[in-house]
Amino acid sequence: MLKGKKIVLGITGSIAAYKACYIIRGLIKAGAEVQVVITPAGKEFITPITLSALTQKPVISDFFSQRDGTWNSHVSLGLWADAMLIAPCTASTLGKMANGVADNMLITTYLSMKAPVFIAPAMDLDMYAHPSTQHNMERLRSFGNRIIEPGSGFLASGLEGKGRMEEPEKIVDSLDRFFEEKDLDGKRIMITAGPTYEKIDPVRFIGNYSSGKMGFALAHECARRGAEVTLIAGPVALKTNHPAIRRVDVESCQQMFEAAKENFSSQDAAILCAAVADFRADAVATEKIKRVGQTMDLHLVPNPDIAKELGDMKQEGQILAGFALETNDEEQNAQHKLKKKNFDFIVLNSLRNAGTCFQSDDNQISILSRSGKHDFVKKPKLEVAHDIVDELKAYMNHQK
Repeated sequence: MLKGKKIVLGITGSIAAYKACYIIRGLIKAGAEVQVVITPAGKEFITPITLSALTQKPVISDFFSQRDGTWNSHVSLGLWADAMLIAPCTASTLGKMANGVADNMLITTYLSMKAPVFIAPAMDLDMYAHPSTQHNMERLRSFGNRIIEPGSGFLASGLEGKGRMEEPEKIVDSLDRFFEEKDLDGKRIMITAGPTYEKIDPVRFIGNYSSGKMGFALAHECARRGAEVTLIAGPVALKTNHPAIRRVDVESCQQMFEAAKENFSSQDAAILCAAVADFRADAVATEKIKRVGQTMDLHLVPNPDIAKELGDMKQEGQILAGFALETNDEEQNAQHKLKKKNFDFIVLNSLRNAGTCFQSDDNQISILSRSGKHDFVKKPKLEVAHDIVDELKAYMNHQK
């Protein structure tokens, strides 16, 4: 989808600057036109003549050309481009971008950019982990910029692999996916995400380890592809920054149930990704429960079965998908849930797969329907979301 797209590639003073050559090759191979803007520090790591040879365009570094004094217009570049990619992006440039320090051609181009901006950070782990860097990245995300890094964006957790620039082919793929056809344009999709908390007393609750990352990845993937998304989110620390996502925050299963019932009838599809508590305390103490004796009895009662209720509500033409997290007899339990809840398809993941499911940036799934099963390899949840939404789109096409 990059064919004919105009990309401004910003290069900064990082040891990873040489990888920009591979990014340029990938973009041009995909049919894009590339204009390089490089900082003075970037020229210490890679020569403009190398970059110019690849792009067949003069590299822009200064406000005025050293050859003939021609003014390089950052405003014109901002209007010309379909996207701006800054790769590698140093901590220094991140800080300047976040705070509007327009002291070089790259930053002024960024501040004038009308098109989406993608940023691939590159620095050592200590610099990456510093609170000022994290603050600047979060600030840039809040401006609508897209951060490309290993385990990137709102899914990032932990510091393993952080700081290093994402591989060139994955950076190019991120841009390519962005420009994919908006195949969900005009569709309304509801997604539930995260855990629910069921109160015991004012300070304690019954919950689970769900981080909400898979559900948020699905919401962003659907929105990116043109859908209007209603995201019903349990208590999680994740943020949303896509204008097509309407977020409804809830805490308990009952609150999620009410929000889901209220919104479902107006949706074309729903993906139930939340890890909902099956039970709640039959009575919530109004004061903190004190320790008395050696044991405490807690009487639990069933919560509403959100999936079953929505399955019963489902109208002709609506698509309903769910998740099954299993520890044993995975496929058998998932098939049973598929039929009982009236799902069109179900996403199965297992706690037996190390480094997936709760708190992880990765997942390994199988998609089951009444017509068969499709197994997928372990991959980042952002990519898993792409696979799941592809399945959803296939069902929508079948409904036509």
